Parts: sequence; C-alpha cells; structure tokens
Amino acid sequence: MGLLSLLSSNPAAFVIIAVALILSLTVHEFAHAFVADRLGDPTPRRAGRVTLNPLAHLDPFGALLLLVAGFGFAKPVPINPNNLGRWGSLWVSAAGPVSNILIAILAALLLKFLPHSNLSDTVLITVLGINIVLAIFNLLPIPLLDGSRILAAIFPRTLGRALMEFEMQPYSFILVMVIIYFGRNQIGGIINGVENWVLTVFGIV
Repeated sequence: MGLLSLLSSNPAAFVIIAVALILSLTVHEFAHAFVADRLGDPTPRRAGRVTLNPLAHLDPFGALLLLVAGFGFAKPVPINPNNLGRWGSLWVSAAGPVSNILIAILAALLLKFLPHSNLSDTVLITVLGINIVLAIFNLLPIPLLDGSRILAAIFPRTLGRALMEFEMQPYSFILVMVIIYFGRNQIGGIINGVENWVLTVFGIV
C-alpha cells in the first residue's frame, strides 16, 4: 500500500514518512555521486548530481510509484566505469547503502540517548526504518540494484559481464520490477528481520 492512503487517515504520518523518504533517497544518491567524484569520475558532477538538493535526484515516475505502490526509486547517478576501474566501481556502488546504514545507526543512537517524546520517537523510528529498508533492499543481488553491481565488480569476467549485458537490454527494468513485485513478501521478511535485529541490538525494543 502506498503513502497516499495515509494522506487522508493520518496527514502528519504522511508528511513525516514522505520527508524522511525524500531525504534518505537524496543522501543515498548523493553518496554514489560524491564517491565517484572523489575517485576521479567527473560524470556525476557534470550531471549536477554532487549535491544534496533533492530536486537533482528525485525521479518523477519513481516518486509516483512510492506514493501509489509503496516502493519506488530515485534517478540513478550516471558514472563512467572506465574512469573508476573495478574497485572504484565497487566503492561507488556500496556508497549508497553504506550511507543509509550510517543514517540508521545515527537514528538508533538518538532514539536511545535523547529524551523521548511522541514526535521525536515517531520521526527517528521512521528514519531508522526507511534507511534500513533502503540499505537492505539495494544490497539485494538483483540486477539494476547496488548489490548486483557490487557482485559485478567482484566477479567482473563472469557474473559482472552477464549482469552488464542484462542491464543493457530494453526489457531489464520491467523484468526487475516484476521480480521485486512477486518477491515482495520474501524481501519484506528479510528487511523486517534486519530491522528487528537492529532495534534489539540498540535496546530500543
């Protein structure tokens, strides 16, 4: 179920979740762009992506999917692998999920040590949950996601080549969306398990 269902039933929750999603997606894509830029690839900077301005990163169709279907995406950061090399491509791919993991850890620490209030707890739990979802989801070894590109960097001559060829096909995006849709229960189970583990580790539940 998408966020639109909350707009009439709980407008405050809608605003909190929407803002947390936008900021978390922005940081994720900025991390990709920043690391690529620092490793010598000028492509993201030329595309105006080395910025924390959400307008540079949000994809209109991906945002619409978030509202309607409950899952979506931002605009992928353009990079030139020839400027990065094998391991540079790996660090760029990992940067997005790592940024979400760091945000989730920060939110968990704030939840544990800051004075509690209904508003602060709601905001921090929302930020924590969204960033765990983004990190784990993007680390799944599914083509077009960061996890598959990390694997492609580790195994460039076999799996990496096959994944690259698949991603170049015009039907790849549709096929990946179908895989995610039919595997949403399994993916959700993995994400929920990790989220509960994090909350337990930090003594929040």
